[in-house]
Amino acid sequence: MDPALEAQFSLAGRGAVITGAASGMGREAARVFAQAGARLVLADVDADGLAETAALVAPWTTDVATLVTDVGDREAVRALGRLAEGRGSVDVWANVAGVHAVIKLAEIAEDDVDRLVSVNLKGPLWGALAAVRIMADQGRGSIINISSSSADQPGAGATVYAMTKAAVNAMTRNLALEAGPSGIRVNAIAPGYVNTPFVAFRFRRSDGSIDEVRRDKVFAHAAGLTPLNTIGQPSDVALAMLYLASDASRFVTGQVLRPNGGIVMPL
Repeated sequence: MDPALEAQFSLAGRGAVITGAASGMGREAARVFAQAGARLVLADVDADGLAETAALVAPWTTDVATLVTDVGDREAVRALGRLAEGRGSVDVWANVAGVHAVIKLAEIAEDDVDRLVSVNLKGPLWGALAAVRIMADQGRGSIINISSSSADQPGAGATVYAMTKAAVNAMTRNLALEAGPSGIRVNAIAPGYVNTPFVAFRFRRSDGSIDEVRRDKVFAHAAGLTPLNTIGQPSDVALAMLYLASDASRFVTGQVLRPNGGIVMPL
């Protein structure tokens, strides 16, 4: 590869915060960002998962900090920002942490709503606020919010989940307008069906084990809904995140990037 082109995707010398880093897309983003040269600050509520991710990226970087963080807690996210700022520049902040629930609206409990709103909506909001505070002083930065194809395509039992993700898209566009004059880009990624622990509730038995027959049927059904006849992998999202984190996307802000296999194609 031409070195000049490779440099456009490099994160060498840059600091990146990734929430939801204990598994799935957040863990894969940590791996990809580490391979691209970034310093990492990783956050999640799962301490063991964070430790596993830190070990995973060790072949590419030893400049890794972890912090157990409830992203729905504004003070906890502020503490995450202080940790990241104390380790150098914060050039990328990826709000990946999220939760899912498939519950018909008529049956949903207030606790379910509070959990979805706290993690999926307040989490990116508090993360973005922490990032903007730091990045505005630097005069540069990239904020990446993880949304979902559910924001564009209705699904049974996904009303509140979809509501939170649609709000993330709206927040992304508005914050891009607000933070742009400070040199901060704000974008979202709305994946389609991706093979992560996030979707395992659809084929996990009551004892926690995986029903492989059921899993294969679920994956085949999801793949059949796309023109490409396939489901996504965490790397599909992580590589999109690398694009938005790097100088390759210097002219991109306020956008929702959709690595979704074509399952939905909004205008």
